[in-house]
Amino acid sequence: MADKEKIKELLEASPDGTITAEQVTAAGLHRSILQDLVENGELYRFGRGLYVRSNVWEDDFYLLQRKYGRGIYSHDTALYLLGYSDRTPAKYTMTFPKGYNSPSLKQESINIKRVVPENYSFGVIELKSPCGNPIRVYDLERTLCDILRGSGSDIQIVGAAMKKYATSKEKDIHKLMQYADQLRVKPKVLRYMEVLL
Repeated sequence: MADKEKIKELLEASPDGTITAEQVTAAGLHRSILQDLVENGELYRFGRGLYVRSNVWEDDFYLLQRKYGRGIYSHDTALYLLGYSDRTPAKYTMTFPKGYNSPSLKQESINIKRVVPENYSFGVIELKSPCGNPIRVYDLERTLCDILRGSGSDIQIVGAAMKKYATSKEKDIHKLMQYADQLRVKPKVLRYMEVLL
């Protein structure tokens, strides 16, 4: 019984209602106790080694990023999270460094983008998810470059986001051009900006 009390204490201390198998082991408990809590409905398994209290509001953005720590929200998902698209993405888009591979990633309902390591970490910011948990997202300038670079982005969403950016007081054209240069989309960005500015 003392083991279950310890786990309950860990869960009470968890601001997001999650617990990992790693935390349980670090507390000197056997991981089988997690399975018992899943079977009696107190927890559910979100992914390998990640468990969530059954009575918490599920924050998909946060939990997916906990599950895939190297994933950064990008493209249309980042536009939505940054308030530059009102379309809730049907599938979340996450960017990973080239070479990162997790077998379970292919089973998730997410669009996977991969970038070379030198283009992976620039432009990362931390935002609050719609449920208020911290998540990592590419900033607006990086996101605009990414959607112009790739294919498959809805032209209406791209056009609306670029228009909104051009009229925004927070726009940073210098940063946008730096990113565009590094990601090799400068001509496309310049075309949009010439029309809009």
